[in-house]
Amino acid sequence: MADENTIETPEVTGDIAGDAGEAQGRRGRGRGGNREGGERGRGRGGRDDRRGPKQEEDDGIIEKLVHINRVSKTVKGGKRFGFAALVVVGDGQGRVGFGHGKAREVPEAITKATAAARKKMIRVPLKEGRTLHHDGNGRFGAGKVTVRTAPPGTGIIAGGPMRAVFESLGVADVVTKSVGTSNPYNMIRATFDALTDQTSPKSVAQRRGKKVADLLGRGGASAAEAEADAAAIAE
Repeated sequence: MADENTIETPEVTGDIAGDAGEAQGRRGRGRGGNREGGERGRGRGGRDDRRGPKQEEDDGIIEKLVHINRVSKTVKGGKRFGFAALVVVGDGQGRVGFGHGKAREVPEAITKATAAARKKMIRVPLKEGRTLHHDGNGRFGAGKVTVRTAPPGTGIIAGGPMRAVFESLGVADVVTKSVGTSNPYNMIRATFDALTDQTSPKSVAQRRGKKVADLLGRGGASAAEAEADAAAIAE
């Protein structure tokens, strides 16, 4: 004799499982998933895993933000605002570059400017790894700059945009002067114009087919002093 409170669990359980599976399938398809109820987000995560984790660059490059400017573009519906960034990068050992980028947001503009600066890095020969080999002049547009070598302990005597260049370059002693404009873009380009003209005694000697001591000894120095100075020169 069956009890009145007995429930036929197999049939009820099967109906519940079927309804739950059908509902889960509908929810999965509504979310963009597959027939098994998988979600789209998990699928995208799997593809990213196959590509490999994104590795952040940590190569010792010094990045300095020089200037941020808000720019606008007039369109049919009004004005569209964005940002322009000027960035200087360097390794602190004689390589430096600059770049600028525009975007709707500041971080994206800085990222674009940094990527552009990394692609246009130049190498500048340094005297004793701390200063320039000789004086130089640079010009771009209305900007005129003068860079001069300095003895140890002088420090970086330069303005804001030019200071960022020499700090990224790795120069410890230099004296500079900017005349004609305070536009950071023109100042940076004029500074790079002066740096590209920098040469070292070693490169000049190789180009002329001579020894470094021969070039250094022409100023009245003795042969021993010229040899010592030539041995101390390092780009």
